[in-house]
Amino acid sequence: MNGSTAEKIVRAARDLIMTRGYNGFSYADIAEAVGIRKASIHHHFPAKSDLAKAVVEETRAVIHAQTEMLATADPDAGDQLRSYAGYWERCIADNSAPFCVAGMLAAELPSLPDDLAASVRAHFADLTGWLTGLLKLGVKQGSVTLARSPEEEADAFMSAIYGAMLSARAFGDPERFGAVVETLLSRIVRIR
Repeated sequence: MNGSTAEKIVRAARDLIMTRGYNGFSYADIAEAVGIRKASIHHHFPAKSDLAKAVVEETRAVIHAQTEMLATADPDAGDQLRSYAGYWERCIADNSAPFCVAGMLAAELPSLPDDLAASVRAHFADLTGWLTGLLKLGVKQGSVTLARSPEEEADAFMSAIYGAMLSARAFGDPERFGAVVETLLSRIVRIR
């Protein structure tokens, strides 16, 4: 990314994607939010899909860094699952990230340009891979109990997180997220 103008553009696009989706914003919206001309946005991101892809890639990098930090800070898999869910619960409650950017874009996948769709799919592949590894670790540690394979449970956990985001948004109730996710966590994470 090139300088603070590009960072401001990406930040504005991130906020707009979280609230409106890919098809719900234009470069005019970004220009107004950042206080620049549309030509300046095109200088940094020639196409809207380039901008949205930069948002997704930044999100993937942040999530990767956070999962690495979780593994270093707390090697217990059950605690890491709770921390991951807690991160989203805080983001939804304080409205700093009321919905995952990749989740919003996944809902629009059929209408997205191919390169952007590939980035969104890569996000979900990364997340499922991390969750699968974490669940395998949890079984070894005895902190997690699974009814199905780690791969299937990882997909179910990820679906519960995103479904809980959707439920919180649909009902206008941030606390709903925690209630939904706690239902799943109570089934797989052993209390010590």
